Amino acid sequence: MNRSMQRDAVLNELRSLRTHPTAEDIYNRLRPRMPKISIGTVYRNLEQLSAAGIIRKLELSDRLRRFDGDLSPHFHRRCCSCGAVSDIPSERLDALFGELAAAAARNGCSGYNVEFTGVCGDCRNNKKTQNEE
Repeated sequence: MNRSMQRDAVLNELRSLRTHPTAEDIYNRLRPRMPKISIGTVYRNLEQLSAAGIIRKLELSDRLRRFDGDLSPHFHRRCCSCGAVSDIPSERLDALFGELAAAAARNGCSGYNVEFTGVCGDCRNNKKTQNEE
């Protein structure tokens, strides 16, 4: 894949975040510094980076494509209230899912996608604050 200033900017922006942004999120962050960048350019570069295995595309049940610059094995949780996606420390889950992935691979599966859902701490705290008022 050929490097470009725009592709590098998209990749660097994604890797600077831990929020698993959408293409639109990245576009909105880049636009002040790169006023000529288009949303189509951001989408295209994210798709190319994902296809090349440089980033991970997350297609979660909230139907928004999100992107992750961290390729290390890890799990995600999605807030059912605000939609935020965050990483789950996975030391204890790694052993369990490693065994399941190995068994699945023996049966022809090449990967897996696990999404944990619930309500994030911020939303729980906001709800408590609203109930106290």
